[in-house]
This record gives sequence, structure tokens and C-alpha cells, in this order.
Amino acid sequence: MPESKGTIMKILIIHGPNLNMLGHRDKSQYGNLTLDKLNALLRKEAGALNIELSIYQFNSEEKIIRTLQRQRNRCDAVILNPAAYTHYSYAIRDTIELLPVPVVEVHLSNIYEREDFRRISVTKDVCLHQIYGKKEQSYVEALHFLYDHLREKS
Repeated sequence: MPESKGTIMKILIIHGPNLNMLGHRDKSQYGNLTLDKLNALLRKEAGALNIELSIYQFNSEEKIIRTLQRQRNRCDAVILNPAAYTHYSYAIRDTIELLPVPVVEVHLSNIYEREDFRRISVTKDVCLHQIYGKKEQSYVEALHFLYDHLREKS
């Protein structure tokens, strides 16, 4: 947790499966940005807030879990887009529950206005907050939410 105004906050961002295909996916659901452009936007926004980002993208559930476990004491918070794992991965849910830092679940699309199976989030209840349906702004909003949350706690 940041100790003073000058301390750099460290936020881990994990993009889940198929997010490496942004730019090729349905733009009405996922927006116009590629993953590289989304990450550049997030780095720029984080720089303005004095936040250090570690950003990963995995198509593998095991790699998401391993990274959350390894980074659990190296970051102040997590922004996680579990993507399809949102709907059924109790393993990722259990990992989030064990983390000593706040987690915000994000989705580019509005999962509650899509197919029935997408309306279920098994991870939401162990996250501090969930943001969805704002395309790349879902991530930007999560960054600002965690910035404010961490400042209030310090």
C-alpha cells in the first residue's frame, strides 16, 4: 500500500483469453483498440497518476492463477478481465479470494446485456468492484477507482 503521496502505486493488470485478438473482435462489443493500443492508453493514464503498471495477457487459466499468486505481495491492487473464465472458473475465483490486495473485475462489453451464460460472474463476489460495458473506458475507470481507493486507505 502506498505510504505517502510520493510513493508509487503498483497495479497489476491481467487481460484474459482472446483479448490478444482485440481489433479483430466485434467492435460494437469490444471497442476499436488493439490490445497494444489499450495498454498504451493505460500506461499513459497510469503515468499521470504516478502508478506503475505490470500488464499481462494470458489465454491460459493456469497462467492467470500463477501470476496472481506470484504477484500477490508485489502489487497494491489488481485489475482483472477474466474474459470467458468469468463465467465458470472457480479456480480463479478462489485465487482472487486469497489475495491480500483489492481486485477490480473489468469487461469491455456489457456482460449483462449479452447471452445468458455471459450474465453469470463467479468472480464478481470476491472482487472489490466490477466495471463493464464501457469498452476501454472500463479499464480507465478501474484505474481511477483503485487510485482513489488506495489513497483513501493510506
